[in-house]
Amino acid sequence: MNLREAIASQPMRAFQKRIIGICIALPNAADIGYFLSAGTFGMGLGAIVISPLADKIGRRKHILMCLALICVGMAASALAPTSSFPFLLAARFFAGLWIGALIPSLNILVSEYSSDAKRGTAMGIYGIGLPAGAATGGFITTFLLNAWGWSAPFWFGFTLTAILFVLAYLWLPESILYLVEKRPAGALEAYNKIGAKLGYPNESALPAAHVPAGKPQNVVQMIFGGKMLGRTLLLWFGYACLMAAFYFANTWTPRLVITYLTNPANGGMDAKAAQAIGNNAGVLVAVGGVVGALLFALLARRIHPRVLTAYTLLWGLAAYVIYANVFRSTTAALIAAVGVGIAANGGVAAFYAISPSVYPTAARGTGVGWMVGFGRIVSILAPIVSGYLIDGGMGSQTLYQIYGVILAIGAALVFVLHRSMKSDSTAMAEDTPDTIVWPASTIHSMALTRPLMISMTNVIAAPTPSIRFFARSPSTGTT
Repeated sequence: MNLREAIASQPMRAFQKRIIGICIALPNAADIGYFLSAGTFGMGLGAIVISPLADKIGRRKHILMCLALICVGMAASALAPTSSFPFLLAARFFAGLWIGALIPSLNILVSEYSSDAKRGTAMGIYGIGLPAGAATGGFITTFLLNAWGWSAPFWFGFTLTAILFVLAYLWLPESILYLVEKRPAGALEAYNKIGAKLGYPNESALPAAHVPAGKPQNVVQMIFGGKMLGRTLLLWFGYACLMAAFYFANTWTPRLVITYLTNPANGGMDAKAAQAIGNNAGVLVAVGGVVGALLFALLARRIHPRVLTAYTLLWGLAAYVIYANVFRSTTAALIAAVGVGIAANGGVAAFYAISPSVYPTAARGTGVGWMVGFGRIVSILAPIVSGYLIDGGMGSQTLYQIYGVILAIGAALVFVLHRSMKSDSTAMAEDTPDTIVWPASTIHSMALTRPLMISMTNVIAAPTPSIRFFARSPSTGTT
């Protein structure tokens, strides 16, 4: 039994639950920060450029650094002169950079501390925070804007992030795999502290680090070299397919509903009434996201997470096609919007559950971060392209059918990825190449440790629906 298996195969202990709970809270703060950040571009750039630092300095330091700089961005946004909207945009963009960089590290850290059997379940439960956090963030921000003015939401985001920074500093440990592989200063002490909290005895030396066969590889080779090139492309393009459909649904669903209802050819509903129905459609997509995350959590106990990810995307094909065909019935469309949310948000939780195991420890932060960044680029382009298609006369029914097909393509890519990784005879039960040995004394101690409750939760943050993420000009109060 290796170190990862030792941790992953035992019931979750209180220490692990605390780690996971903190990591669930952090993206919720990031949701508010993202609401106040300069959108998906900043997050995408942060994921691509800054996330790789986690492989060099460690997951814990990287998370703390990101949280601290998010606080700086929030404070700068709140203090922006009312006469300088560019300054506010720059501050929001700065916050967005570090939010984008934060998410992959959280994903990786908690994935490494969660049990194999419950990883998919825990990730699904975490995914509830994606739609729920977006809706909550929008409500809180609206309240604060109306009660105390445009700067109040930024101060709220700053305060919440600062509190979570303190909690993360006190309770968030380093990745065990990182300690063993990279061996930074104080690695043995940190290793033994983590082991003690998990009920394992101290060791006099770190376990031997895994040395891959063949020539030493750099991070780029670990991601794109040999068979990893195919797996990376399958993972990234599968995720990109999801992001395209996800952001189309969250951006355009309310607007398309409003446009249809106010069209004189369809009865010409009052604009305010149509606005209310459109907003309800957006809310129901978020509600569907909660349902989707819960379903993924339940089904992941019996279905391999990668297979379940592909099934989730296939459900997206059905959901989008159904929505396209009931679009003209207000009641049916609102109900079908829940199905769209199940696919979109459930798929996000699914990809964060499966992505860390694709890459070795030394390249995990970079690989997952670049996947997120690639998806962010697509998430920027998809709503824009959709807008041009709508302006060109393409109907909403056709658009939803197109994005349904895109989800089906993503499902096919994930199925191929699953077959590729299952065919690897060197892969472990959790499909990760980490092979760090836990000493025999520790294994014996583990056998004597009384099992505790199974964890309810796991990590990863993810993207949040873009439709809600607009801030108001401090000078004009306009959106």
